Amino acid sequence: MLQTEVLIIGAGAAGLMCAATAAARGRKVLVLDHANKAGKKILMSGGGRCNFTNLYCEPANFLSGNPHFCKSALARFTQWDFIGLVAKHAVPYHEKKLGQLFCDHKSSDILELLLAECAESGAEIRLNTAVQSIDKAAQGFLLHTDLGEVACQSLVIATGGLSIPTLGASGFGYQVARQFGHTLLPTRAGLVPFTVTEPQLKALCTELSGTSVEDCRVSCNGQSFVENILFTHRGLSGPAILQISSYWQPGDTLHIDLLPHIDLPEWLATQQRERGNSELKTLLAELFTRKMATLLVDSWFVNKPLKQYTPAELTAIAERLSDWQLVPAGTEGYRTAEVTLGGIDTHEVSSKTLESLKVPGLYFIGEVLDVTGHLGGFNFQWAWASGYAAAQFV
Repeated sequence: MLQTEVLIIGAGAAGLMCAATAAARGRKVLVLDHANKAGKKILMSGGGRCNFTNLYCEPANFLSGNPHFCKSALARFTQWDFIGLVAKHAVPYHEKKLGQLFCDHKSSDILELLLAECAESGAEIRLNTAVQSIDKAAQGFLLHTDLGEVACQSLVIATGGLSIPTLGASGFGYQVARQFGHTLLPTRAGLVPFTVTEPQLKALCTELSGTSVEDCRVSCNGQSFVENILFTHRGLSGPAILQISSYWQPGDTLHIDLLPHIDLPEWLATQQRERGNSELKTLLAELFTRKMATLLVDSWFVNKPLKQYTPAELTAIAERLSDWQLVPAGTEGYRTAEVTLGGIDTHEVSSKTLESLKVPGLYFIGEVLDVTGHLGGFNFQWAWASGYAAAQFV
């Protein structure tokens, strides 16, 4: 029988941070993962450059049924702490937008950093290893795995959520939580593109597939985000859409201001005075791509020289462009979602230690908990912070 002090299930961002930190404390640490490679989500994140944290990370950037839960961990391991780790390993990075930090080269720089920290501290990682069952023992836990029986004092669940199952995501962590009496809050895909089925809207999105519009304001249920949107052949994506998806429920209406940085009534009135012979399509092509301007006008308005529009018609044009209302058919689901909303109820987990309040020695970290960050490095910061916090007590 293998014996270890700390057993961590999941070799992702949270699990590796926890492993390196706990082993550096002198704990004997073993990490198990059923995948053939550690940190698969790290490798694909940020378009292959890993958006590893955010300069402006604070608790307000996270969703949870227990909004105060994340505060302790985030305060004890901040974005500056992880930036310090990045500097220690001489990983070059840059700020892309809104405090988002990306690797200059590739995501594997962050994974290699974590693996180097694990190796330096003596944490052992075993891949291609499934866990068949977990039992509570007198002094910890007994696991039946592909390695045989493994006994441990502290058990850390760092298995993530349900998003992107092709990378190995599963509901294993939720099963463990249920087994030991924990409450699960309903889960759904978050930070995910929307799909559309209404024929005219579907045709518009298909025609504009691949077209990005910068700095749109997308609003729903009292929340707004100003970022790019992207038309796809299935519907809408892009940073602003992904952000608002975490607040959207089926049947809700999205409100999209395509030009929030422009006073449209004033702009249209000025164009009418100074360039009255120019057609609406021509003028909008200065604000959007020519193709998008043409399609929007053909779908929504009557194209004619601006001098021929009445004040009421110009007002209607401005209102449509600044408050485009649509009801998505749904989302693309876990297949393309970046995170899972919901999960293990954090009222049953210590915010200081990440230890179960029901089962001593059992810890939950990362995405498996009901804590989800906004887009832009916040979810990675939660992984680092929760992994580090738990490692101080395992």
